[in-house]
Amino acid sequence: MSDAIIASIVLWGFVFIYSVMATMDFGAGFWSMVYINRTKTGATNIANRYLSPTWEVTNTFIVALVIAVYSMFPGAAYTLGTILLIPGSIILLLLALRSAFLVFSHIAEEYKKVLTYISGIAGILLPALLISVLPITHGNYVIFDDNSQTLDLGKLFTSPNEYAFIGFAISSTLFLSSLLLSDYSKVSGELEAYRVYRKDAMITGPISLVMAFLIMLTLKQEANWIYEKMMDELPYLILSVICFVIAGVALYLPHFSKNKEMGMPRVAVIAVTLQYLLASFVYGHAHMPYMVYPHVTIESGFTDPNSFRAIFATYIAGFAILFPGFIYFWKMFMHDNRYLQKKQQ
Repeated sequence: MSDAIIASIVLWGFVFIYSVMATMDFGAGFWSMVYINRTKTGATNIANRYLSPTWEVTNTFIVALVIAVYSMFPGAAYTLGTILLIPGSIILLLLALRSAFLVFSHIAEEYKKVLTYISGIAGILLPALLISVLPITHGNYVIFDDNSQTLDLGKLFTSPNEYAFIGFAISSTLFLSSLLLSDYSKVSGELEAYRVYRKDAMITGPISLVMAFLIMLTLKQEANWIYEKMMDELPYLILSVICFVIAGVALYLPHFSKNKEMGMPRVAVIAVTLQYLLASFVYGHAHMPYMVYPHVTIESGFTDPNSFRAIFATYIAGFAILFPGFIYFWKMFMHDNRYLQKKQQ
């Protein structure tokens, strides 16, 4: 296995981790906004308790992702930085807006609703913009001249494939977040909120699956090169759909616990995470070796091998230090009764 392939695996790992964590985070902010006036359900309280300790952790991964691109693929970073200048700037602006307003919504009580609405709307726009990076890398919307690259925004935003990706991002954000919040609600003993989020997951889950099929249909028309390579991995795609079915069934199964509520959300969360892992593996493998089709490959954009080995050793050491901390954080977040049973003031 070449150094460039190892680097691309590390990079795609960051992409997957951030995409799952961020969609749950962004979606929780949106649900907090949606249920802000339904105080009896406790749904907004649950969403805020999830958001409070997790949004800072989520943001560390996007920093790691950007650093990984610029340190391991400096040649590709120039092209990506050029063509993503406008969408990337909008993403950074929305991230700053959401983070600031999310913090202030817990401090400025008189403006809490307004700030929650702004952070919630920004949170649902962010995944739509972030996922737009993927169809851009398919090459149909990038004009390569002799010494420059230009993004054709008009062509991008009149593409059915672009809107299929956007629809998938929004529906997946709502699905993954409602699924995790249903699990978190049940663990916290907030059964009314659990019923609300379980119902939301049942609605948004099938929509996200339909949007995934629409992505494949539009890919066949607009980026057939990646569609055909994904079809070569059809067994993994089928296995991904099976994981989705398992998650759906888990939400309907009776759970023999003290509260006797229907559904096993923890099983559903694990199954859906596996589903997205399998689907992202198929997409990422099909995308190889291109970073931006057809001119920028992992080899052409790769850094010096000696520099890569030093960077890779640094990442290994960093994760050896941070990973136990993430495990401890998650155990405390999902199992510490002092936090789980905390009521809204």
